[in-house]
Formats: sequence, structure tokens, C-alpha cells
Amino acid sequence: MKVLPFTIPVSPNKTIMVQLEELPYFYTFLHRHQEIQLTWVQEGEGTLVAGMNMHIFRSGEIYLFGANMPHLFKSEPEYFAPDSKKKIKAVTIFFNPKDKLSSLFDLPEMKMVSNFLKDFESGFKVPPHMYSDISGRILSILHSEGIDQLMQFLQLLKSLSSLKDLSPLTVSSFPRSINDNEGMRIASIYNYIIQNYSRALTLEEVAEQACMTPHAFCRYFKKHTRYTLVSFLNKVRINEACKMLTSGIHNGIASVAYSCGFNSITNFNRVFKSITGKSPRGYMGQY
Repeated sequence: MKVLPFTIPVSPNKTIMVQLEELPYFYTFLHRHQEIQLTWVQEGEGTLVAGMNMHIFRSGEIYLFGANMPHLFKSEPEYFAPDSKKKIKAVTIFFNPKDKLSSLFDLPEMKMVSNFLKDFESGFKVPPHMYSDISGRILSILHSEGIDQLMQFLQLLKSLSSLKDLSPLTVSSFPRSINDNEGMRIASIYNYIIQNYSRALTLEEVAEQACMTPHAFCRYFKKHTRYTLVSFLNKVRINEACKMLTSGIHNGIASVAYSCGFNSITNFNRVFKSITGKSPRGYMGQY
């Protein structure tokens, strides 16, 4: 199976696809597809890689990803333990406004919905106060068929397009046109960094994973991600630090810093504040 792009198997007699997942952990590779994706995470927590950005995700949250937007739900490490009893559960709806649904989205009555989806090609997280409404509509689609399912889908689109004050999941300039080889190379780099962030990583080591010289890798990585290796690695580490700080399961800020790959508390505090806008202690105070 290709990492990028990823093909969604759509039934010939359906215009949307609804998928219920109950698995030990989420799909482990960064991927993208032509369909817009709406995912309700019923059970599970970890790191969401969305385009060029990372977010903490938790049970109950709902996310929309635009067409061809690279994304990955990275489950927490304990989900992969041999004796783990944890599992993930999610309901996902895939739809492509430019395929079988194109005639529907060309209707004048659908202009507001079409414009809304174009405005949020970079995805968004559904606000918590709308979880009940949106999740209920997702369940209605999951448990219906035929024209009833299509009607429920239209009601879902209506609710989504009424959402206000949404923040994109990623920068709008993430690369959308990308061939298979580039996609697989970028995904392998992302996955390697995400799996090894807790130890010292050198430019030479990561470049070797991409089969490139360090100089060529720097130019390539910046072109395709808008980040330097150091800035991206810092975002991964701070994202993990945020999860540890808010979980309450740690032995102090210093232990979090070293667990996430930082070799000094001073550097950790400086990087943490530059990314989150708060000190580690101030961030914990919010929770």
C-alpha cells in the first residue's frame, strides 16, 4: 500500500463512504487522498500530524481534512505495547465534491457549503460545543442507507458550514501537488522523526534515511515542509512535552524535558515558550 497517495475504496453504488474502525491503533503512515475526510475519534489519543502542523488529539474530538491534505493520527506509544489492552475507535466519512457529488455541489443552493469547504481546505477541528450535534449526524449517516443516508449527509454539511471562528489545522501553503516518490520520501522522514524524537538526532542521520546528502536534504526538507529540520524536530518534541505535562504522569518539568530529547532545561524552556507562547509551568496551570 502506498504511503502517499492513499486510495479510498468507494463502492460503485455510493457517493460517500462511511468507515467504522475498531483497531489496536490508528493507521501508522502519513497519507493523503482526493476525498475530504471527517473523522470522529470516539476512543484514542496521541499526536495528529495535519499538513505542516501537529496537534494533540483526544477521545471525543472531530476533525475535517481537506482534499489531498497529508495527515496522520499517531497513537500514543502504549497502544503498540505487546500486552496493550488499549484500542482506538473512530467513525470517518469520506466524500469528493469533484467526483460523483459534483452535480450536487454545483447547485446554487449548495454555494454556501461549497465556499465553506474551499475556505477550509487546510482542515479544522470542530468546536467542543458542537461535538454532540456533529457526532449525532455522523451516527445517523453510519446507520442509514440509500437516499436516507444522502439526506443525512446534506444535513451534516449544513451543520458544518454554519460553524464559526474556526482555525485551520495547518498553513494554507502545504504542497498539494506531489508525486509518489516524493510523498513516500517525505512520509518516511516524518515517521522516522516522530518515532525517534526522544533521542539525539543529527542532520546526517536523518538525511541518510532520505538517501540524500545533508546539504541536499536541508534544501529538500525546507521546500516541501516550510520548516528546517531543527524547527520541525522541536515542534514534535514540544508537542509530546505538552501531552506529558497535561497528563499528570511525570516526575517534574526536568524529566519531561529530557524524555522529549532536550539536553538542557534552559533550552527546553526557551523552545517551549517560543512555540506555545507560555512557560511549561504556565501551560500546566491551564489544566
